[in-house]
Amino acid sequence: MSAPQATNSQQKPGVRVYKVVILGDGGVGKSALTMQFVCHRFLDYHDPTIEDAYQHQAVIDGEAAQLDILDTAGQPEFTAMRDQYMREGEGFIICYSMIERRSFEEAIAYKQLIDRVRNRDDIPCVLAANKCDLEELRKVSTEEGRQLAQQFDCPFYETSAALRTNVDDTFSSLIREIRRKEKEAMIALEKRNRKRNRARRIQNFFQRINVFKRTESS
Repeated sequence: MSAPQATNSQQKPGVRVYKVVILGDGGVGKSALTMQFVCHRFLDYHDPTIEDAYQHQAVIDGEAAQLDILDTAGQPEFTAMRDQYMREGEGFIICYSMIERRSFEEAIAYKQLIDRVRNRDDIPCVLAANKCDLEELRKVSTEEGRQLAQQFDCPFYETSAALRTNVDDTFSSLIREIRRKEKEAMIALEKRNRKRNRARRIQNFFQRINVFKRTESS
């Protein structure tokens, strides 16, 4: 049975809503990470075939944010809606289990799928290596995780839903990535507008000169 939808408050007027999607193979702990972030409790069991949506408000770097979080099913038979939520998500947490190498390899496939659906490779994301409390069972090294995050050009955290290690940092870092890239896009747009306006002013200037010359010659 699916865990109930979690929300800690109604959306306040003017609070920015961020659409966050959690991706990863079944059993890597996506739901446990989400429930720790939203409800501050460890989820011992979650049906891996269930997709759940949660809302959570937080203050990140002094600015209020509402996170609309989609906890996706990692089972291959539940992929019909995958392209849709990849198109709609503003930021992605790509999870793997550090005790399962296959889930680490699948993280690469998830990033490639995001890039394909969005037709760009700079969508905000964070790479999370979950279950770092099970160090004795580790199959993926910290360095391998860091190198993959460098390849993705995104932040990297080793997390533990059981111990709540780096849970808040993972979600907060994603919001920072979304804000940073929005700001970069806004600056780039302003530069293009200034360049366009400058070209228009120069064009108008020469048009006035031509009108003046025609007036003089007549």
